[in-house]
Amino acid sequence: MVFKRRDKRAWWQIVTEFLYPKGGWARAFHYVRHRLHRLPDPPHKIARGIWAGVFTTFTPFYGMHFIVAALISRVMQGNLIAALLATFFGNPLTYIPIGVASLKTGHWLLGTEFEVAEQKLGGKFSEAGGDLWHNFLAIFTSRTADWHGLAIFYDEVFFPYLVGGIIPGVITASICYYMAVPLIRAYQNRRKGRIKEKLAALRKKKAKDAP
Repeated sequence: MVFKRRDKRAWWQIVTEFLYPKGGWARAFHYVRHRLHRLPDPPHKIARGIWAGVFTTFTPFYGMHFIVAALISRVMQGNLIAALLATFFGNPLTYIPIGVASLKTGHWLLGTEFEVAEQKLGGKFSEAGGDLWHNFLAIFTSRTADWHGLAIFYDEVFFPYLVGGIIPGVITASICYYMAVPLIRAYQNRRKGRIKEKLAALRKKKAKDAP
């Protein structure tokens, strides 16, 4: 029961730090690093979770990154908490370069053109959102559903993003994986060493105090 309560508390801390990091994103980064270092799983399992979280940030499923990261982590048998924490790789500082890289790669693979001038990309997001809201209201009113803006969004933004995010996502996630394994292993070994030293000191103290 105590473990479940701590686990729920950890999940809630991750969600709140992602939505509104206290002290800014620099502090959030240190929080994520601290949490990753203290996870109890083997380094390769934690690193697989990191791979899943980082890769997820290159997908266009905004608002669902926690769910996608959890599913990928489960398939890879990675650490779930590490996967959720690694979605912090996507933040206001990185989402723009991630999006541009994914869209450019996607349009290049599909043989189409990537138009970013004149804020056309933002307009497509607005049109898609407007279509969703309009069509939702059409269910309860006499309005006629119109999927034109959403169709443009899918063809020119969502699908190219989905396709194009695979290559940079795999490359970036793999780099993070291979960097994380030795760092986590070194930290865990150092932590084990400190714990052994403390236990040895306690035994020594008890031996001295014994009559």
